[in-house]
Amino acid sequence: METEAFSKNTLHLVIDMQRLFAEGTVWYTPAIADILPNVLMLSTARPKETLFARFVVPQNAAAATGRWKTYYNRWSAVTLDTLDPAMLDLMAPLAAIADGSAVIDKATYSIFGSPGFAERLKTLGIDTLIFSGVETDVCVYASVLDAVDAGYRVILATDALTSSDQAAHDAVMTHLVPRLSEQVETLSTQAILNLWQHEAV
Repeated sequence: METEAFSKNTLHLVIDMQRLFAEGTVWYTPAIADILPNVLMLSTARPKETLFARFVVPQNAAAATGRWKTYYNRWSAVTLDTLDPAMLDLMAPLAAIADGSAVIDKATYSIFGSPGFAERLKTLGIDTLIFSGVETDVCVYASVLDAVDAGYRVILATDALTSSDQAAHDAVMTHLVPRLSEQVETLSTQAILNLWQHEAV
């Protein structure tokens, strides 16, 4: 079946392509280097239609709320008492093209947990979301589920997504995403770029 053309109200969401995951931290995701060229291609193709999520961390576990305290007790090495704040920055090639208004900070897995984000999409009239970034089985998937619940057309850039846990990445792409086949589409970076060049009127 031929893939439906993208509408003019399509937005590319880059999830957590940060130094935090690209360099030598406890959250290091080696395969992030492999997907960076594709994330960059999507981002530079439509820079005005691209937003960049950053996962931000608390000062320490005590500063977190609810069960996030337990989470950051385990991951104290990535709280700001220990972590260089510069590690929260986007990877250099993406930081070079992302102006301040294009960066969305979130303290939750889902980008929809960022205050005002859902309202921003409504104001822009967005109806289609393309996802790239890390980690497929955590922040990306949480964001995707919220996007599905909100009724957006969701596109996953299959070669622009990865995780520190390859088995978990594969499980999402092979088993979980197909269960939402009416609401989530999977396309390669090149297929997305081709469709974006012929967007619907």
